[in-house]
Amino acid sequence: MIRHLLSAGDLSLDDATLVLDTADEMARLTEGRAVKKLPTLRGRTVVNLFFEDSTRTRTSFELAAKRLSADVVNFSAKGSSLSKGESLKDTALTLEAMGADGVVVRHSASGAPYRLATSGWINACVVNAGDGTHEHPTQALLDAFTMRRHLGELAGKRIVIVGDVLHSRVARSNVLLLATLGADVTLVAPPTLLPNGVDAWPCATSYDLDGALAGADAVMMLRVQSERMNAAFFPSAREYSRRYGLDTRRQRLMPPEALVLHPGPMNRGMEITAEVADSARSVIVEQVTNGVYVRMAVLYLMLAGTNSEEAA
Repeated sequence: MIRHLLSAGDLSLDDATLVLDTADEMARLTEGRAVKKLPTLRGRTVVNLFFEDSTRTRTSFELAAKRLSADVVNFSAKGSSLSKGESLKDTALTLEAMGADGVVVRHSASGAPYRLATSGWINACVVNAGDGTHEHPTQALLDAFTMRRHLGELAGKRIVIVGDVLHSRVARSNVLLLATLGADVTLVAPPTLLPNGVDAWPCATSYDLDGALAGADAVMMLRVQSERMNAAFFPSAREYSRRYGLDTRRQRLMPPEALVLHPGPMNRGMEITAEVADSARSVIVEQVTNGVYVRMAVLYLMLAGTNSEEAA
């Protein structure tokens, strides 16, 4: 397993399969148990270093680390020395001095986790929990894990990703990981919400949602990230929903067993209606559950052998 998880593109097919298989094992060992803790990371310290607001991801990593018996420190930019102007380097040196074994970092600047991992400021393993509009590799892993549990192996499966691809770190990571796993990915978005250079990505693109749904094994809706938009990327929310929202009419165009996913948080009524989000085909809540298993797997694979490796 790689030392740092910074990009879904860093994972080979063997690496990705190992994470997904390990997540399956984590689910088997903890599902239905009154006491969900495992002793595998006892004595390790995991720091959640979040420079951006987060609920699902931070809580998911915290639960994952605690279920592996690691000591967890939640470090938020608000109310810390970062709000007083402390630099990323000084924060990293502080964490190193405190003996952190793993650092889970979310940052508004693309590339910040890479800088932390490669600068030499810190010896801990680094996990990218989302950096700017760049990547979010553990979200892609949990999405793949969820799809694999329902669809079996993903090689040859047709996955449609719909919405604000331009600002979505989830879309980038999913395209890279799903391509590694052998899936056929199609991005559907208005031209203004597709990034420059998307033609070089290992996927197809389309502006026609209705046409893309017919053969899909899974459809992933992306949130419109209004907070990252400094211009008008579409005429109105109503027009966007009409052209690119998933409603019950469009859901009927999908094959009967096709899944509906969303990385969250959802804008109900915009990219997805409440009826579809709460339908039997939706695995959105299951994605949250699976996120804990996948992050347990990532932390276990990155940290469980660190002491023995250093001793060697």
